[in-house]
This record gives sequence, C-alpha cells and structure tokens, in this order.
Amino acid sequence: MSSLRSRSRQSGGARISDDQINDLVSKLQQLLPEIRNSRRSDKVSAATVLQETCNYIRSLHREVDDLSERLSELLATTDSAQAAVIRSLLSQ
Repeated sequence: MSSLRSRSRQSGGARISDDQINDLVSKLQQLLPEIRNSRRSDKVSAATVLQETCNYIRSLHREVDDLSERLSELLATTDSAQAAVIRSLLSQ
C-alpha cells in the first residue's frame, strides 16, 4: 500500500480505492494531449500519466505567463481609450 494512502487512513481521511485511483488516472489521461493522441494511450502507466500531467500543467503556466506578458505589451503600446476597452472586456 502506498504511504500516501496509509497516511490518509491513519489521519482519519477517507480511503480511496484502487478502482477510484484507476478511474481518476484514466480521466486524467483523456485530458492530456500528449497521451490522448498517442497510439499507446491504452498502455500508459499511472506514473507516466502523473508525470505528463505535471508537464502539461507547467506548459500551461508558461503559456499563461507568455500571454500575460504579450497583453501587457499590447496595453502599453495602445492609446488609453483602447486600453480601457480591452481592460473592460477582460474584466467581464
């Protein structure tokens, strides 16, 4: 038994069954483009799914940072009226 599950049980938390873990890993797998589009998607280990999930989240964070930077640059180069319109659209 994994130490995480045994700690959860010791601390009074609800125990997650192996079937529930497998179901959650399968759902995660369907969300990951790298695995979902792969021919080997049925034969991927839970560890690989978790690692790919971490990688995907990191890439999404980088993308958000890049887009935020580009938006800041755009707002800095537009006139104040256009910038106000863009800000109001973003706040909706």
